[in-house]
Amino acid sequence: MNSLYRKGDFWAGLVLAGLGVYIVSQAWGWPYMTEEGPGPGFFPMWYGTVMVALSVLLVAGTVFRHDANARHKLMRWSELRRAMTCWFALAVCVAIIKFVGFMIAFGLLTWFIIAVMFKRPQKEALAYAVGGAVGFFALFTWGLELQLPVGTLF
Repeated sequence: MNSLYRKGDFWAGLVLAGLGVYIVSQAWGWPYMTEEGPGPGFFPMWYGTVMVALSVLLVAGTVFRHDANARHKLMRWSELRRAMTCWFALAVCVAIIKFVGFMIAFGLLTWFIIAVMFKRPQKEALAYAVGGAVGFFALFTWGLELQLPVGTLF
């Protein structure tokens, strides 16, 4: 059982389950449906619920999985550092979105993950960054008729 506490999946599952419970508890007070369609609580309620369900499966899978070499495996700090770097990049993206707008923030995040985290060629990273940003813009603006954040600098 001691090796269970050294497994990243166990702790990640608990943290994500807690985050999912928090999201659902916050969305609970928001309108689920309105006259126009799904309300502000619709999507958070669903992804919070799915997050809790998948997190519970992750924790259960970690607890019940038998690994003969479990005592010899330790948490790899380099993997934790990569995960935290990715979370930090997402937090920076959210922080700058009101200044540079969705398209630039999302493009920078996509470029960073592909070029820096996955060490892919610059042309590939830029193609995905630009294509993803334009694709999301088209989907939300034209397909769903929703306004994405534009930004104050541009």
